[in-house]
Amino acid sequence: MAPQREWLEHDFYKDLGVASDASAEEIKKAYRKLARELHPDANPGDSAAEERFKRVSEAHSVLSDPEKRKEYDETRAMFAGGRFRGGGNGFPGGGFPGGGTTYTTGGDFDLGDLFGGGQAGGGGGFGDIFDGLFNRGGGSQRTSTASRPRRGKDLETETTLSFKDAALGTTVPLRVTSPSPCTTCHGSGAKPGTSPRVCPNCNGSGFVSRNQGAFGFSEPCQDCQGTGSRIDDPCTDCSGSGVKNRTRTINVRIPAGVEDGQRIRLAGQGEAGRRGAPSGDLYVVVHVTPHKQFTRSGNDLRVQLPVRISELVLGATVSVPTLEGSVGVKIPPNTTDGRTLRVRGRGVPKRSGGAGDLLVTVKVAVPDKLDDAAIEAMRAYDQAERASGFDPRANWGK
Repeated sequence: MAPQREWLEHDFYKDLGVASDASAEEIKKAYRKLARELHPDANPGDSAAEERFKRVSEAHSVLSDPEKRKEYDETRAMFAGGRFRGGGNGFPGGGFPGGGTTYTTGGDFDLGDLFGGGQAGGGGGFGDIFDGLFNRGGGSQRTSTASRPRRGKDLETETTLSFKDAALGTTVPLRVTSPSPCTTCHGSGAKPGTSPRVCPNCNGSGFVSRNQGAFGFSEPCQDCQGTGSRIDDPCTDCSGSGVKNRTRTINVRIPAGVEDGQRIRLAGQGEAGRRGAPSGDLYVVVHVTPHKQFTRSGNDLRVQLPVRISELVLGATVSVPTLEGSVGVKIPPNTTDGRTLRVRGRGVPKRSGGAGDLLVTVKVAVPDKLDDAAIEAMRAYDQAERASGFDPRANWGK
């Protein structure tokens, strides 16, 4: 409970030079001003300024957080009324506010005993009381949290798929090495033929209650270490933990349409929980290798189709590959270079049913070399084109 001890020893409002009822904006402005003045870069070698800078930063971290500030104010209000005194060893002014009782033992009072942790065979000291007063893991909240089974951790692995497998879906085997339920005791932690028994000290709750003065609170059961059960004859393979490292192969079904970098969650395939508690999840990060011809645009596939100029001018039906076989694509006469033709339903399957489209962009391919006959034919075509009055640059550059 070191933070509460510091809260009693330091007046954070005084450190920042603001009133105890200062607004959040006033606290922020005061901190910024002092931080500029006391920053170590502005005071090289000045240990006093450095110490004050630390105090101011600590004060701001508490007072700028509404919840921490409330706890700080409540803690100081609880012990308002003076300093702890040697000889009386009580709370000045009648103990806790409104309590009407002074706790006295005689002798010197050690602030560390108040927060600290107890004497031999004794308990957690007043630190446990603070847990209960401020609901930081104390009381019923603490019991419900700690007695809950320890779920296993989530794990992450990677796999690389081809473009086609990622688009159409596939099943891949993954080898994973991780803490898994012990196959000998099936995760119970007990030797085969035996079973864990309910802890008689806490009746399976994992906590025991005890009183300290006027306060009652719970603490983890020491007999079962807060688990609520005891194993008299532990499993020799996992030493009673119910978990053992092993390598396993998992067949993972990759859904159609998965994209590069996408994470797939496999519930319950992560690290095993302790003593039969639920396992964590396994996340598979998918990497997709690029395709030589296709690219993706959502659920649509894009492909660039090389064509002859005659096919654009005269029209043609051309065979175009898809993810599954090929399809004939009709190029209308007088199609311009770079036009995109749409083939419905030949793209990536959709989770909702159906599939995206195949978008085919035509691109004229120019031969590297022509024979004499082809050259003469091109010259004849050029003359005929000119004679028809066609000028591709008629309106260009104007």
